[in-house]
Amino acid sequence: MAESMIRFGPGGIPLSCKGRTQRDGIEDVHTLGLNAMEIQFVRVNLFERYVADEELGLYPHQVANEFVVDVIRGRKPTSVLSMDTKLEKGDILKTLNCGIGRDSCDLNEIGEIAADLDVSISIHAPYYMDLLGSDEIAVRSADNLRYAGLVARQLGAKLVITHIGFYHDMPKEQALEKVCQKLGDLRQWYDRMKIGAKIGLEASGKQVIFGSLDEILAICKRVSGVVPVLSFPHMHARDGGALKRKEDFREIFDKVRDALKQSSFYSHFSGVEHEGGNELRFTPIKKGDMRFEPLAEFLADDNPEITIISDSPLLEHDAMYMKVILERVQLKNEAKVSREEVKAGAPARPAMKPIAPPRKKGKPAAAAKAKKPPSPPAKKKPAAKARPAAKKQAGKPSAAKKAKAPAKKAPPKHPPKKQAKAKPRKPSKPAAKKPSKPAGKPRPKKRR
Repeated sequence: MAESMIRFGPGGIPLSCKGRTQRDGIEDVHTLGLNAMEIQFVRVNLFERYVADEELGLYPHQVANEFVVDVIRGRKPTSVLSMDTKLEKGDILKTLNCGIGRDSCDLNEIGEIAADLDVSISIHAPYYMDLLGSDEIAVRSADNLRYAGLVARQLGAKLVITHIGFYHDMPKEQALEKVCQKLGDLRQWYDRMKIGAKIGLEASGKQVIFGSLDEILAICKRVSGVVPVLSFPHMHARDGGALKRKEDFREIFDKVRDALKQSSFYSHFSGVEHEGGNELRFTPIKKGDMRFEPLAEFLADDNPEITIISDSPLLEHDAMYMKVILERVQLKNEAKVSREEVKAGAPARPAMKPIAPPRKKGKPAAAAKAKKPPSPPAKKKPAAKARPAAKKQAGKPSAAKKAKAPAKKAPPKHPPKKQAKAKPRKPSKPAAKKPSKPAGKPRPKKRR
C-alpha cells in the first residue's frame, strides 16, 4: 500500500516572498520545502461591459486580459453562462478582478506551475459569507462561491473553502435545512460548469456562527460534493479549549471517518486565543494554548492523507515549524520500534551506511588502505659484470671471506696531529699614546 501524504503549507502568499503574486508565492512555497498553499480569494471586484466586435463568436474563457464570470443576455437580463455559450452581439460581460490571475490563460499557467512543483493548491472564498442572511446577502455569497469555483476550475484546484454564516435567531434545524438547499443548488451549478473542485465547509469558532463539527458532518452526509474542513483552532475555541491530548484529536478523525467514510482530510492549524467558547484571535502556535505536538503524535501513529494549512500570523514559518515537529516525532517512534525489536530478539534493522568511515587523526582508515592499489615492484638494478678472477696473492683473504668477515675500520690516512701545548701568550705592547707629560720611559706592566 502506498504511503499516505501529509502536506503542509501557508494560508496565502508567504510573508518572506519578495514578489506578491500567486506565481511567486507558489515558487517560494516549493523553495521552502512545503507542498501546499491556500490561495486567498478575498477581493471580488466586478465590472460590466458590452461585448466587443472582435470577441463575437468566442467562448467566455477565450477573452484575453479579462476573466469572464458571467454573460447577461436578452431583454430580460438573465445569465446564459455555460460551457457551450458563445458571445453574441449585445451580450453584457461580467469580468472579475480578484488579484489571482489576469485571464483564463494566466490562471492555467499558475495551475501548471503548481502541478510541476507538486504544490497542492486550494481556494478560500471571501471571509464574510452569509448563506443564511437576507436575500441580497445570501445571493451575493452564493455568487462569490460560483466565481471561486470558476477560478478553481482554471487553476486546477481541488477544493473551495467557505464559511456559512450566522444563525440569525433561526432554530438550528431550520438553519440546517436552508443551508443544505442552497449548497445543493450550488453543487448542481458546479456540475453543469464542469467544476471538479469540492466545496469545503470550515468549522466556525463562535457560538453565533453556524458550523459546529456535528452540523457540518450532517450537511456533508446530505449533499454530495461537500466535505468538512477541520479548523482545529476554531473547534478548540468553540469547545472551550478541548483539544489538548492525542486522544482528543483522534476522536475528531474517528468521528469524520464514521460519518463520511472518507480517507483524506483538509485542515487548518494555528494558535488561538478564546474566551467563553468563542474565538478572539489567531496567534502563533507557540503562543496559543493548543499545542501541535499531540496532533503530530496522532499523525505519526495513524499516518492519514491530510493537508494542514497554517492560519497563524506567521504563515510559512509556523507551517515549517509543524513539519519539523512531525519529523521529530516520526524519528522518535522509529527509534522506539527498533529498540523493542532488539529486545524481542528480532534482528536489528541495518543502520544506514555512512558516506565515509570516521577517521582518527594521523592514522589512515583501514578501508582506505585496502582500497589503495598495490605499489609496483621496485626495479632491480642490473648486476655488475663479473671481473676476471685475479691471482690469489699470498697473505690476502678472498672476496668471500672479506664479505663474511666483519668490516674493519680503515685507519685514517692522515693521523691526527698532536696538539701542541699552549704557550703562554706574551703581553702585547700597548699602542703608543700621545704623552700628556714630558716624554719619559714607560713603566713595565707586571705579569699576571
